[in-house]
Amino acid sequence: MQKLPELELRRRKLQDQANRERKDFAMHFEPWEKPLSWADKGVDIFNFIKGNPVLLAGAFTALAHYKPKLASRVLAVGWGAVRLIKSAKHLI
Repeated sequence: MQKLPELELRRRKLQDQANRERKDFAMHFEPWEKPLSWADKGVDIFNFIKGNPVLLAGAFTALAHYKPKLASRVLAVGWGAVRLIKSAKHLI
């Protein structure tokens, strides 16, 4: 019968320790919250565009029609980024 109160005391101590550790972690995580939020939004945008390639093609077509010089620069940067990503994948 003495075992139950010891277990309850240990459980309370562990719960208190978990609460302290959770608060410490939240305090150290706070400066990263905003940058990680922006990164998460970027991933969501990427997945949306990946799932709707017609929108990307339409936007690029409109850009090419109205601003052909800017479109050629965007295309060059995009193509360079694709090549860079492909070469990085081979290194991994």
